[in-house]
Amino acid sequence: MKRKKLGNSNFNISAIGLGGMPLSLSGRPPESQAIAVIHRALDLGITLIDTADSYCEDQSDKHHNEHLIAKALQEYTGDIRAVTVATKGGLMRPQGAWTRNGNPHHLRKTIRESFEALGGNQPIDLWQYHSPDPAYTIEAALAPAKEAVEAGIIRFVGVSNFSVEQIKRARDVVEIVSVQNQYNPWHRQPESDGVLEYCEAENLTFFPWSPLGGSRRVTSLQDMPAIASLAAEKNVSVYCIVLAWLMAKSPCVVPIPAATKLSSIEDSVKAIEVKLTDEELQKIAAS
Repeated sequence: MKRKKLGNSNFNISAIGLGGMPLSLSGRPPESQAIAVIHRALDLGITLIDTADSYCEDQSDKHHNEHLIAKALQEYTGDIRAVTVATKGGLMRPQGAWTRNGNPHHLRKTIRESFEALGGNQPIDLWQYHSPDPAYTIEAALAPAKEAVEAGIIRFVGVSNFSVEQIKRARDVVEIVSVQNQYNPWHRQPESDGVLEYCEAENLTFFPWSPLGGSRRVTSLQDMPAIASLAAEKNVSVYCIVLAWLMAKSPCVVPIPAATKLSSIEDSVKAIEVKLTDEELQKIAAS
């Protein structure tokens, strides 16, 4: 598996990660299947696992995905020393909805809970502020993360769903190594809002969330002619083409496709070997 630096750090992460979200939402697979998917990802050389305190069914189930990943790592018989777990805080799940909570007292509490959920015996590898809450300044919301870094509870900090201006403000509070914004064939805003360009210039890792469009759109990839024809030409899935397209957009991009089946993560890893020419990239861009 190809490796990349995590931002400006000395940490190496796999060029493709595993998104853990659907392993803990409503309709999630049995725990044994979820753990098998995580183990298969590790077997394939994936060393980055993306999670969040809010990857759960509702508030009563908070931190479910973090507990699941910690259990999977504990039960894994291989070497996990290179594994990086990236989690997030700042969203709530009342009755299964998604709401923002940038209250510094809440973030301070949930950081500690994430630390415990992930094992409590080493710093959180990467903690990301999930989405800026307009009720609190970015400076106030990220103060608990800075405190946690200084206390040895968090190793690195990232942000999610941030604009360039918001990223700059965050970097004035604490060192930032990553940005996680939506990016897929239907949502290409990072190409035009300056975030992708900024991340590349500043050596920040860019994690595209929902890289395949999410559960409602992923099946529509086959209906996009440019992507479907390239998949047929290269004898790979449309999903591989999309992941290869994202990685070709910038060296700072590290996709984090989710998986609930072994076959899904096995397919995603194949994207590492798919090379797209400039002409093929332009074909996708025009679609």
